Amino acid sequence: MATTSGNKTLTITKPACLIDGSDRAFRHLVNGLLPFAARLLSVRDGFGSLIGLTGVQYSLLRSISHLSQAGEVTVNQLGDHLHLSGPFVTIETNKLKELGLIEKKAHPEDKRKMRLTMTGPGSKLLGELLPVQQQINDVLFDGITRSEFKVLCSVVDRLVENGDRAALDLEHLKARRQKS
Repeated sequence: MATTSGNKTLTITKPACLIDGSDRAFRHLVNGLLPFAARLLSVRDGFGSLIGLTGVQYSLLRSISHLSQAGEVTVNQLGDHLHLSGPFVTIETNKLKELGLIEKKAHPEDKRKMRLTMTGPGSKLLGELLPVQQQINDVLFDGITRSEFKVLCSVVDRLVENGDRAALDLEHLKARRQKS
């Protein structure tokens, strides 16, 4: 049975997401996050197109560059970082390798793992994109204070994890309905 507040049906029952017994702010948040997510994907795709890649390939290349600053990068690490499956990352990084933007080599201690490294041309391509990326990201986050940014960073990982769980729960509910 749906939970209601007064005459209104609530779309969420978590007290932290209800203000004065209403889910209005929650719905406002979701209705704002959806177009923001779409715009983020559009920006990512635009960055990719500027350097002749898909948006996903751009994200993989940028993430390999970023993660390699802290040590070696494997296909599984990259998949975990971007919340993508290992097989998908393998397919897309093979394309980046064919383009000469990364190198893939078997890990010396565990031949099942593939180590990913940037090549000179890959680093050069990202370097050429950097001024445009900075300009667009500055516009994207214009007006956000440092404290707001810190809060956003602290919450986003939990939201992604919760989103994964919610999507799985929804799939189970859909499967149960189809069996009925």
